Amino acid sequence: MRQGLIQESYGSGRERNGRGWIGSGMPVNPARISAPALSAGLNCGRWDYIFSFIKKLRNHRQYVLPDRSAVTMTSPFMDAYVRLLIKTCHKRGVHAMGGMAAQIPIKDDPAANSAALAKVRADKEREVTAGHDGTWVAHPELVKIALEVFNKHMPQPNQLFVRRDDVNVTAADLLCVGGGLLLADGGITERGLRDNLSVGLAYMESWLRGVGCVPIHNLMEDAATAEISRSQVWQWVRHGAITREGRVVSAPWVLQILQEEVEAAKGKMGAQRFAASKYALAAELLAGTITGGPYSDFLTTLCYDHIVTKPASRM
Repeated sequence: MRQGLIQESYGSGRERNGRGWIGSGMPVNPARISAPALSAGLNCGRWDYIFSFIKKLRNHRQYVLPDRSAVTMTSPFMDAYVRLLIKTCHKRGVHAMGGMAAQIPIKDDPAANSAALAKVRADKEREVTAGHDGTWVAHPELVKIALEVFNKHMPQPNQLFVRRDDVNVTAADLLCVGGGLLLADGGITERGLRDNLSVGLAYMESWLRGVGCVPIHNLMEDAATAEISRSQVWQWVRHGAITREGRVVSAPWVLQILQEEVEAAKGKMGAQRFAASKYALAAELLAGTITGGPYSDFLTTLCYDHIVTKPASRM
């Protein structure tokens, strides 16, 4: 449509599409690939995909995931998603882009910063050796690392020649969470629960102020992270998950932790700044999404009415 309106020649404008919902992998032929002249490729939207996985399978006990930090690109279902995406893209002659490295530089802690950068390097090495044609990062300082890794392993413009004919991903592969994560192996921890509530609260507070990309715990977060966080808590409560410490994740407990996070924010900010913030509203909205009751499709939908204003009518 755009090309017709501004009289561009067909194929002169191309776009990269994110595959961030679980259904995109199931048909094996992701949407938008049918017109390679208009598509620059597909991107592994890892955070959106994890959110979609939890959202679609939230009522099924066997698909409860462990702590958010334990769900990585090497988790079985995520690895299957990546391999299928690369094969599907290269079969059709379009690029398969890796996921975003969310780390941001940690200026006041050299050791922590080095560890974070090492994670970025390892992530990009995994992507390029898997067959990805490019990648992206959250902070300009990470571009150098990404370039070093891709230039070393991919001196040519792309890896479209890596056909991945060895890949045969099934629906079962895309649903494989590793097994036993809910009741065994201590996959769910109190720390993970608190982190989910802390991140969800902090992100919602920023979103309600009109800021949608937020640095939290040295990572650049967007709505998908908050969606994962509150969806995991909802799912853990719904299925009575047991933490490594032996405590059942219950509605009263998560609401108690949420209030503790609110008080911690207030203590850090001071009463005056806290009163001017959106923490109280964010906590109220978040509380309604984490106790195992009716599931809200999107946090942003719940928050939207609170950021939309209408001009007063004039007589």
